[in-house]
Amino acid sequence: MQLYGLIGYPLGHSFSQKYFAEKFVREGIDDARFDLFPLREVAELPALLSAQPDLRGLSVTIPHKEAVMAYLDDLDETAREVGAVNCIRINNRRLTGFNTDVIGFRQSLLAINGGYWAKAGSSAIVLGTGGASKAVAFVLKKLGIVYRFVSRNPEEDDRVSYDTFQRLPAGDYSLIVHTTPLGTYPEVDTCPDLPFDRLGPKHLVYDLVYNPPETLLLQRAEAQGCAVKNGLEMLQLQAEAAWKIWQTNHP
Repeated sequence: MQLYGLIGYPLGHSFSQKYFAEKFVREGIDDARFDLFPLREVAELPALLSAQPDLRGLSVTIPHKEAVMAYLDDLDETAREVGAVNCIRINNRRLTGFNTDVIGFRQSLLAINGGYWAKAGSSAIVLGTGGASKAVAFVLKKLGIVYRFVSRNPEEDDRVSYDTFQRLPAGDYSLIVHTTPLGTYPEVDTCPDLPFDRLGPKHLVYDLVYNPPETLLLQRAEAQGCAVKNGLEMLQLQAEAAWKIWQTNHP
């Protein structure tokens, strides 16, 4: 039996187990299973690997996308450059880290309105500075989109506070990408602090949260006439990319 899974904490919001279970049925993959492995601390990973010797691949979610890198034997070049891992291939006990968030976000963004929001020279705001934000920033940089991080603790030059963001002219950016878990079920009444009254049809608000499908952030942005997108398509794309990686050395 091929065993795959997801590590992170908490995992109650995850779509991965259902997605892969349906994929295995749909594609007639009878010898594979995808389980959830909630790890409060990434230091629990070695014990998990010892307890589950059939593991061939892991997805990685909040809050371990950066810390897990210290437990890997090798990194794909993109994951190394991004500085975060969301996919681990396990082959002969060797752990190799990848970042398929990059693939999912890039393909999803380019598919919106024929790539209108991904034009080189445009500007973006990235809400949050965790592992997912690093993948988003990597894609934006490759596409030639100028970006700033918005953080509660802006300690670096490319970061601004939420208060500063509120004062930025709305014409300074056309894309807002939310990369934190704020607004995820069951905390559906929470929302990042955006200058909604100054947003409109010239803005795309992309929320990496996918549960619920329409977060409070997207509801408020859409009410202002913004284009909106949730993170479900990105997750589906990155999951398929992960599956291809896991199968590379496993005929």
